[in-house]
Amino acid sequence: MSTSTDAGTSERPNYDDEFDGIVVGAGLAGSAAALTMADRGLDVLLIERGAKPGSKNVFGGVCYTPTIRELIDIEEAPLERYVAEKRYSMLSHDDETAVSLRPGEWLREPHNDSYTVLRGTFDEWFAERAVEEGATLITETTVTGLLNERGSVVGVETDRPDGAIRAPYVVLAEGGNSLVSEGAGLKPTETRENVAVAAKEVLEFPGRDGVIEDRFRLFDDAGAAYNYFGEGAVGDAFGGGFIYTNSDTISVGVAYRIEDAAAHGQSPEETLNAFKTHPAVAPLVRDARTVEYSAKTIPEGGAESVPELVHDGAVIVGDAAGLVLNNGVHLEGTNMAVESGYHAGDAIVRASEDGRTSAAALRSYPEALEESFVVRNLERYAWLQEAVEDDRELLFEDLPRAFADAGTTYFRMDREAKDEHGERAKRAILDALGGWRGAAKLALRYRKVVT
Repeated sequence: MSTSTDAGTSERPNYDDEFDGIVVGAGLAGSAAALTMADRGLDVLLIERGAKPGSKNVFGGVCYTPTIRELIDIEEAPLERYVAEKRYSMLSHDDETAVSLRPGEWLREPHNDSYTVLRGTFDEWFAERAVEEGATLITETTVTGLLNERGSVVGVETDRPDGAIRAPYVVLAEGGNSLVSEGAGLKPTETRENVAVAAKEVLEFPGRDGVIEDRFRLFDDAGAAYNYFGEGAVGDAFGGGFIYTNSDTISVGVAYRIEDAAAHGQSPEETLNAFKTHPAVAPLVRDARTVEYSAKTIPEGGAESVPELVHDGAVIVGDAAGLVLNNGVHLEGTNMAVESGYHAGDAIVRASEDGRTSAAALRSYPEALEESFVVRNLERYAWLQEAVEDDRELLFEDLPRAFADAGTTYFRMDREAKDEHGERAKRAILDALGGWRGAAKLALRYRKVVT
């Protein structure tokens, strides 16, 4: 067990006095909540089960920082690269059809507030900002349950020798695998259909200076975020793959529904290895060496799966609250985690001014979240998961093949006229869509993605 406080590090901190609030989990949501409360005068205990904040956290690689920038100065943050390019690729078995975005505005600060980071370093840095504001950080400590008196949460049980720690408010920021919240009956266990499994490797290129810049067409601190869909990315599963560039490494991974992993016998490691051998991906990872492998679960239930966020004496934030947006175009979670942590911390500060701990006293948290981009975005795309599942074969198999065939035909060099190439290319896509009527129906069905 190790601890950090604003006064330094000690072997056994003094728990004789109660804290004003306890935060379970020193990820982005938990540290944002702790920072917000400590900054406004509350005595906060931040509990992390890992050896340090971030050591147990896994994510693709892009951190969105607008709310973090509002809370603290991020000039000294351990950012890897800013995202200068987003690339979306449809993969058939051995083809790629891609579109790339490189807006000039992203080259200028604050770079669309989109940066690749490594959670092991970034989360530790962010938690230390909460410590600087007065929060107490304890690591290598697992919260095993909640203390409950007359229906109200009044603290936590831990695996420490002294066990229980009392506080009038508890912030549950334990991530997607939220055993404490579920064990206390504060949220239901999510169904497999609404949970994805993700596997990621961090790869380095030993003795190959400049290889990342060369392969991804980068310069200075610019970086890239590549997202892949279709059967060439995750086989028969519903999901996708990704590559994100860091300063000296790249993050490569896949994410797909646990339901598909079980139904098709696709292990995360096997799926990731197959993705890395795709002809569009293999050249980007050639001669790389794995320096880190990790896996996690991701809540993907959307707005309908967000649990009740406030309870007497407790609030739920971040991944534990299902606050993740993954619709193929927008892959977000870090910004939602920080936003929820901030609003939860603000609500606790307001409630503490009157000494109230009831769920009603904490309602300003979900109310603020409802008005923020978090819930508005989740609700906007609530229909998308079901629509994509209904069109899975079309979107992940038929269309990638059709676009590959159309591109091959349209740009074929032979002795036929270009109008004949164009007609056959058009026909390949229309056949996959079910003709003009099918194309119109598909466009109508997904119009809300861009409108």
